[in-house]
Amino acid sequence: MSFTGKKFPSIAVNAMNEMGETIQINVLEEAVKNNKKVLLFWYPKDFTFVCPTELHAFQEALAEFEKRNTIVIGASVDTAEVHFAWLNTPKDQGGIEGVTYNILADSNRNLSSVLGILDAQETVHHEELGVDLLVGDNVTYRATYLIDEEGTVFHEGINHMPLGRNVQEFLRMIDAYAHVQQHGEVCPANWEEGKEAMSANRDGVAEYLAAH
Repeated sequence: MSFTGKKFPSIAVNAMNEMGETIQINVLEEAVKNNKKVLLFWYPKDFTFVCPTELHAFQEALAEFEKRNTIVIGASVDTAEVHFAWLNTPKDQGGIEGVTYNILADSNRNLSSVLGILDAQETVHHEELGVDLLVGDNVTYRATYLIDEEGTVFHEGINHMPLGRNVQEFLRMIDAYAHVQQHGEVCPANWEEGKEAMSANRDGVAEYLAAH
């Protein structure tokens, strides 16, 4: 199910903060009550391989997101305790020590199930036991959601497990959406901050294409 153009689901989830405390976060409320955009990125598992590179990449760009009035939140289906252990593991040992943004611990899979981003959505029937068994690890794909100040999703995307994300692309998407909000123009292909946008009508597209 796609949530683009819709309100993000209002579900409270356990999370680990940088102080090592287990808290609860409702992503929709974070956006609305703080009047900020939210970037929520899901990754498959703590203590794995591509995942720490992504968490560090978002941390390195955190100041750029903050400049854009955007909160960054990580998420997986690991428990808060496992997040805490990973946060206390040095970077040169495959850990995420130094990450300061909150990380959701959706261990009951309530939110990830509603979003439809778990890899185990297929079952096989076990004849001897008479039960259906999940196929897969029941962890999330690399799903990313950009949510505006009213709680509406303006971008969502899902990468398969081996494919790390490009953090700069999310900064570009936030810039583009902010331009739309501020100026009422639309942003053409490959638009970047400082480049020309266009009016959302026949004259606007004709003028833009004639100039490019």
